[in-house]
Amino acid sequence: MKIVIINGPNLNLLGIREPEKYGFRSFEDYLLELRTRFEGCELEYYQSNVEGEIINKLQEVGFSVDGIVLNAGGYTHTSVAIADAVAAISAPVVEVHITNIYAREEERRVSLLSKACVGVISGFGLESYRLAVEFLVGNKE
Repeated sequence: MKIVIINGPNLNLLGIREPEKYGFRSFEDYLLELRTRFEGCELEYYQSNVEGEIINKLQEVGFSVDGIVLNAGGYTHTSVAIADAVAAISAPVVEVHITNIYAREEERRVSLLSKACVGVISGFGLESYRLAVEFLVGNKE
């Protein structure tokens, strides 16, 4: 089974950026833990701060992988183009957020992506990714 985790803008700064909101761990460190936990699953990781690169990655992998975990960061609330890319591919996509976006600023409470995703996991810190992978693995068996 192959799952691709795609992170959007500023998530390359996890562990440094606003640690009171996003924690003190880098995603690369957390990814090692995920790979150990799901050793029978191939977990690929991709991060970009550029909207078009995220769309390109979704289109590149979206017809050949078993699932995608997507944290589009700030693009969640602004990118019709990423939402269209998610809707266009066949792989199931789980939208994740480290923070509870529904408890944040009003502009962060609306996701343009959600209706194209199989589900949304929000507010469990980095464990949101684990929950998404568990869902995708469990639905493939």
